[in-house]
Amino acid sequence: MQLRPVRPAGWWFDALLLTALVGLTVALAGERLFGIDRAIADWSQAHRPTAAHWTAVVLNYLGQGTPLTLIALGLGVLLAVRLKSVRPVLPPVLAFALSYLTIGPLKVWTARPAPSASVKEPFLPAEQTLPLFQDELPLRFAQSYPSGHVANAILWYGVIALLLAPLLRTYGRTMPPRLVTVVRVVPPVVVLCTTTYLGWHWLTDSVAGLLLGLLLDRLVHRVPWDDLPLPGALRDWNRPFISAP
Repeated sequence: MQLRPVRPAGWWFDALLLTALVGLTVALAGERLFGIDRAIADWSQAHRPTAAHWTAVVLNYLGQGTPLTLIALGLGVLLAVRLKSVRPVLPPVLAFALSYLTIGPLKVWTARPAPSASVKEPFLPAEQTLPLFQDELPLRFAQSYPSGHVANAILWYGVIALLLAPLLRTYGRTMPPRLVTVVRVVPPVVVLCTTTYLGWHWLTDSVAGLLLGLLLDRLVHRVPWDDLPLPGALRDWNRPFISAP
């Protein structure tokens, strides 16, 4: 059983993503990069007319974790029924487990407020909204780092693209590679821009979500889903789905 290829190939890129995420966290813990975060947040607040605000709010729904989870799971179940195989359900399950075990705990551990925490509850002084590790704040006010919207968008749209191509094949259709790229790239980019523009996350929160999301996405796509050993009880629901005609 061999791991599936990813691009760029090799584990060096995974190590680079992890190193960048750790380095960014260390820099923020040392109160570096605050000037960039503040400048972007202030510019966004000064250039946010009503129409642009609500457009960004609507587009930001592309990164909602719960709907994306349900969509990915629904696609997996539909493909499982059509192929009579349990395997298509496994990627959404792994993606949910990875997001649950990484994004949430990191938010709680780093305890960073969002830029908007200075203009709405808990109405912190502007300088207090930037640092990490503010454990004295109630949990709901200090969960900005990393951006869960960005990380979820990368992870879940990657799973959706993984399932869409074989699902379309069961209907006699093919999914062009360019469409796969659009599904995987456009929503995360839109979510990164809108969540930063709206002041719901600092720029470095969004960058951290990008790094974490890419790392989790590569883990999911490395799994040899068609070759994973399954219990004997599932031998009648054991068909491959990625390589299925």
